[in-house]
Amino acid sequence: MTGAVIEIWRHPIKSHGREALPEVTLIPGQTMPGDRVWAVAHEMSKADGSHWVPCANFSRGAKAPRLMAISAVLDRDRVTLSHPDRPELTFHPDTEQDLFLEWIRPLMPADRAASARIVRVPGRGMTDSDYPSVSLCNMASHRAVEQRLGRKLSICRWRGNIWFDGLPLWEEFDWLDREVRIGDAVFHINERITRCLATTANPETGQRDADTLGALRSWDHQDFGVYATVVRGGTIKRGDEVQVL
Repeated sequence: MTGAVIEIWRHPIKSHGREALPEVTLIPGQTMPGDRVWAVAHEMSKADGSHWVPCANFSRGAKAPRLMAISAVLDRDRVTLSHPDRPELTFHPDTEQDLFLEWIRPLMPADRAASARIVRVPGRGMTDSDYPSVSLCNMASHRAVEQRLGRKLSICRWRGNIWFDGLPLWEEFDWLDREVRIGDAVFHINERITRCLATTANPETGQRDADTLGALRSWDHQDFGVYATVVRGGTIKRGDEVQVL
C-alpha cells in the first residue's frame, strides 16, 4: 500500500509563519531548505546561535497563540510576514531585527517573556528535535481528529513539512526505525511527535478554538506525525509516491 504527497510546507522563522511549496530538494542529514532557518529568542532565553537549544528558549505558538496566524514567504535572505492584525512586513532577519521586534510586539501576550532577538544556527534549521529533522504528517490521521471534534481543521495547526494521503490513520506510527521513500528522497523514521497547545490555535485567527490535544488523548496518546531524517537526498513534489521500504 502506498500514499502520495499532497502538501509541502516550510516555516522560515520558527513559530512565525508558514509557506506552501510545490516541490523541495532535500539534502542528506539536513533539515528542509528554508525551514526554521531562524528562531526568535525571548528575553529569558540563553540561545545565542552557537548551537541547538530546546524550544522553551523561543517565542512560540504554545505560549503566544496569535503567532499561529502568521504566513511567511522566504526570498533568499528576505522574509515577508503577513498576519490578519498587522501590516505586511518584509525584512532581512539577519540584519533588520528591530523592524521585526516592533512588528511582533502587539502579537505577544503581556504575561509572557517578550521576543528579544532572532538567532540562527549555521548548517541546520532550529527544529524541535535535537537533530536536523523533517516532519511527515498523515492526512487520514488529520481527518480522524476532525471527526473527533466534529469540525474542519486547517492542517497548518500541525506545522508539518510533508503531508501525504492514501494510507490508514496512524499508519505513520508503524514506521519507526524504518525507511520511507518519498519521490527521489529516502527518510529514516525516528520518533513520533508529541503535540503542544500551539495546535489548539486557529491558523486563520490566532485564537485557541479547538481541543486538539483532548482529541488526540482519546487514542491514548498526544502524538501527531513523525520526525524523520534524510538519508538520501532528492526532489519531492506534490503527487509523489510515499512507500515504506
